[in-house]
Amino acid sequence: MAATLLSALLVEILIPVAALIGMVFALIQWFLVSRVSVGGGQASINNGYDQSLLDDEEGYDDAEAVALCAEIQNAISEGAESFLITEYQYLGIFMAVFSVFIFLFLGSVGGFSTKWVSCKANPSELCAPPLANALFSTVAFILGALTSTLSGYLGMKIATYANARTTLEARKGVGEAFIVAFRAGSVMGFLLAANGLIVLFIAIVLFKLYYGNDWTGLYESIAGYGLGGSSVALFGRVGGGIYTKAADVGADLVGKVERNIPEDDPRNPAVIADNVGDNVGDIAGMGADLFGSFAESSCAALVVSSISSFGADRDFVAMSFPLLISSAGIVVCLITTIFATDLFVIKSVKEIEPSLKRQLVISTVLMTLAIAAVCYLALPSTFTINVVGHQPKVVKNWKLFFCVGSGLWAGLIIGYTTEYFTSNAYQPVRDVADSCRTGAATNVIFGLALGYKSVIIPVLAIAVAIFLSFSLAAMYGIAVAALGMLSTLATGLAIDAYGPISDNAGGIAEMAGMPHKVRERTDALDAAGNTTAAIGKGFAIGSAALVSLALFGAFVSRAGIAVVDVIQPKEFVGLIVGAMLPYWFSAMTMKSVGKAALAMVEEVRRQFNTIPGLMEAGLLAGALVSGVQIAISASNTGGAWDNAKKYIEAGASDHARSLGPKGSDAHKAAVIGDTVGDPLKDTSGPSLNILIKLMAVESLVFAPFFAAHGGIFFKWLNI
Repeated sequence: MAATLLSALLVEILIPVAALIGMVFALIQWFLVSRVSVGGGQASINNGYDQSLLDDEEGYDDAEAVALCAEIQNAISEGAESFLITEYQYLGIFMAVFSVFIFLFLGSVGGFSTKWVSCKANPSELCAPPLANALFSTVAFILGALTSTLSGYLGMKIATYANARTTLEARKGVGEAFIVAFRAGSVMGFLLAANGLIVLFIAIVLFKLYYGNDWTGLYESIAGYGLGGSSVALFGRVGGGIYTKAADVGADLVGKVERNIPEDDPRNPAVIADNVGDNVGDIAGMGADLFGSFAESSCAALVVSSISSFGADRDFVAMSFPLLISSAGIVVCLITTIFATDLFVIKSVKEIEPSLKRQLVISTVLMTLAIAAVCYLALPSTFTINVVGHQPKVVKNWKLFFCVGSGLWAGLIIGYTTEYFTSNAYQPVRDVADSCRTGAATNVIFGLALGYKSVIIPVLAIAVAIFLSFSLAAMYGIAVAALGMLSTLATGLAIDAYGPISDNAGGIAEMAGMPHKVRERTDALDAAGNTTAAIGKGFAIGSAALVSLALFGAFVSRAGIAVVDVIQPKEFVGLIVGAMLPYWFSAMTMKSVGKAALAMVEEVRRQFNTIPGLMEAGLLAGALVSGVQIAISASNTGGAWDNAKKYIEAGASDHARSLGPKGSDAHKAAVIGDTVGDPLKDTSGPSLNILIKLMAVESLVFAPFFAAHGGIFFKWLNI
């Protein structure tokens, strides 16, 4: 096999340097956000211009409003931190118990032997004992869980740090507020991408001190890193999603429907809880979710590469190809962010969504060029990929360019399709809004139809990426395709985190009594944020499909499963049961939101009815196939209902004004649709992609156990 152009030493330098660049850039963005003062009286500096926050063109004396912004920000921050600390306490117990399970299950494969064993690929060489694999898999699991936890927590901190600052900057203009929200989102994006990469790289380097040339054993142990990330993501997405949607639904039902008061009205006791929920569900939960996807796709690619000619030839550079793709992605996303914050300044509301979409296009185009460079420098001209039950597949390096590129461009297609079906700038959402004329029932019907229709293009894009990648490079091609979709992770997370920050900013503006023009600007940012949140969920779901299939491929490779014959009864039963699981999971999450929302509604009603003056002064694998489509449909349906409501409330066009104003029958129907859609788009839909990934990565981590003791249930039934 031909040598690569990059040396091993250079790779060992480039990967951590790229991660450090991402961390430094995140800290610079944090510093720029911090220069916006919430204390009042100090100057904020944006893009080289000094401008006092208290200078208001409208002559509005808002010293009290600025003080209220700081007070509300502290309340949201304390609430979010309190929730996450409580959640992490339960998570800590789970991690401890599950770590024991991992160690015991994997250690039992070889009878807890500490003797080195003959390698399967090359019996003349020795590989690490099963007990060592159990121990290192457990350590990797804990590392992944801790990194995911840290990423979610840091994302929550920057979001609650930037929300009030976005509100205050909105007094100057929509452009200034956009920059603060986007920079804050980029802090989360770059910290998560950099932390995930550096911890994974350090773990590989340290594990190699023990494993030596046993690359297969090393990367199988590293798979625990992905399992830890997804386990935390499930807690963050489901727990945070249930909390945020219970608060949101409770606030809407009692506030808007029963008491006829505006959204984010300070008299509604559930408003603070609603804003807290945006940070713990949409920020911490999404961060943990995408971190899990990154970790799992990296681990799947590493496992498959270790049993290819890369592993046989001990080619560290070629095996590091997935990490080099992620490293290049950090640099590409850094350049892309500069376009958003420094080169293209937003001057009007209409420029917000185009600017966000521009980030997707710029990052995709630049990343395409970076992929070509990495393929040329880090891969040998020809290599082989082992395919279970078939002859090894000979692959040329240019084929991996198309594999990675197919995932990258499929992600862009999913993003644009999601934006079309969830933005109120396009006809689908306006049709949903128009259906509110005849009541909530037609609104629900139109919204569901939109969600089902929105599945078509993303699924076809994923299918094309899978077919092309597998045809060119078997399961390794699918694994790197998933990495391609996640290669611009920092930009995707920045765009996604921008949404909840803008949503919080709008709530703070309302509660602090800011002028109407400020609220109009924050509402415009929030409407774009709803679309970007849907785009982020689309990326998460699309990448989950590719990641899950890649993990499945790594599992069958490790377990030695040559064929899955769906005609056989056991396999067909497995498909049917697997296809049922996402429905069962969705039912549990939606019911949990309903139960929690009921408790929230009763508490809000109690406070309205019993606290005098509150209305005047309150502040308070089959799973893969069915899961992907349910998740996309649920996410887009909820996003469309939300933006249809905002379309009516904004009244920015003659058509929108004919449906309004707030409090009209059409608006009430839109509120009901939004309330129904909340658990779909923020709890059930996003949680499903974690479910299918978690099932797949558990199969890979426990592959040695399943290979040794698999089919226990059917053996017990004597089938």
